[in-house]
Amino acid sequence: MSLDETRIQHVFIIGSKSIGQYGGYETFVDKLTQQHKDDKEIKYHIACKANGDGFMDESKLSGVEVLKRNTNGEVVEFTYHNAHVFKITCPNIGPAVALYYDQAAVKYCLRYCKENHIEHPIFYILACRIGLWIKGLSKKIHRIGGSYYVNPDGHEWKRAKWSAPIRKYWKWSEEKMVYAADLVVCDSINIEKYIRDTYSIQTTTYIAYGADSKPSSLTDDDPRFVEWMNQHGLRKDGFYLVVGRFVPENNFEIMIREFLHSHSEKDFVLISNVNEKYLSELEKKLHFGKDSRIKFVGTVYDKELLKKIRESAYGYFHGHEVGGTNPSLLEALGSTKLNLLLDVGFNREVGKESALYWKKDEGDLAALIDQIDNMDNDAREECGARAKARISEAYSWKFIGDEYRRVFIPERETGDL
Repeated sequence: MSLDETRIQHVFIIGSKSIGQYGGYETFVDKLTQQHKDDKEIKYHIACKANGDGFMDESKLSGVEVLKRNTNGEVVEFTYHNAHVFKITCPNIGPAVALYYDQAAVKYCLRYCKENHIEHPIFYILACRIGLWIKGLSKKIHRIGGSYYVNPDGHEWKRAKWSAPIRKYWKWSEEKMVYAADLVVCDSINIEKYIRDTYSIQTTTYIAYGADSKPSSLTDDDPRFVEWMNQHGLRKDGFYLVVGRFVPENNFEIMIREFLHSHSEKDFVLISNVNEKYLSELEKKLHFGKDSRIKFVGTVYDKELLKKIRESAYGYFHGHEVGGTNPSLLEALGSTKLNLLLDVGFNREVGKESALYWKKDEGDLAALIDQIDNMDNDAREECGARAKARISEAYSWKFIGDEYRRVFIPERETGDL
């Protein structure tokens, strides 16, 4: 192995379904690899799903170079941002597929390291799903000279969508994965404090999620934007917005209820992958179907269009209360002038003085909406400037990339080699 090769730190990232297509982890691996694509000392290897929910579709990425196809001609390995990306085929076993996928990806990476004689790799696992296997897997990682890092995400075991037995497993799995880790990387100060207090460990570090505050590339008269606005009967600064998974712990019920009780004449636009069962439950409780202001508009995967929509909203609602640094909140702070956040530690930590806060008490958010509904434009501009400054100072992708480089490649000793 050449001297240059010995200086390369190989980092295997496991737990993202794909790259840049769906949720927070998917965006994270896209942005992180982009930050380090010209770095000669880091080589990323990214696991992705070959099939099933959220599978990797490399045709949606630009700059892909195919490395390997299977006998059916399907791409199974490619490079992107100078990273080596490989796909894991998963069986159709329902929610348990996430457990299969993560442990299968770790096994693939172990084989890859042995076959390619990779020394001192870092295995960075996103989320605490495979506690059932982590003791054995971490031993194998250490046996080849590697290190095991984990990102615990948020409080997965609190999510209402899971049954009691599954929530119990997530909590147990979190404990096993945290204790086995050489380093726990937390994307929230609150999560880091929870990990340290709960498990009495000090092997943690805090690195946030990233975002940018660059304006959308779309202009006000761009056909994509104009068509979308007209399709949903919207006008600039004439609507409030929320973007996020349509699940109970994101408090859609409270936000819709409070908006119904407000006196606002603006619209409330919900961009989400709607769960029909949950939607039906909320309609029975709130009867929002009778209020033309409430508009479920589906999903928007066009990133520049979504950013333009955020910029055009009068204000943004954020009701997330389970998890760490939430990507949709950072994106809102980078684009929307008025941000109305549920008053919990995670959101306070991110927004600080750049946002307004509401509680779950009946009438609290409705009163805040009425209070700011006709805010002076200069005051809104000032709020927006504070929000963008908050992103620039603590959450830029360059800053996040530099923080990860510090963790993956500690200062090396200089001198004769």
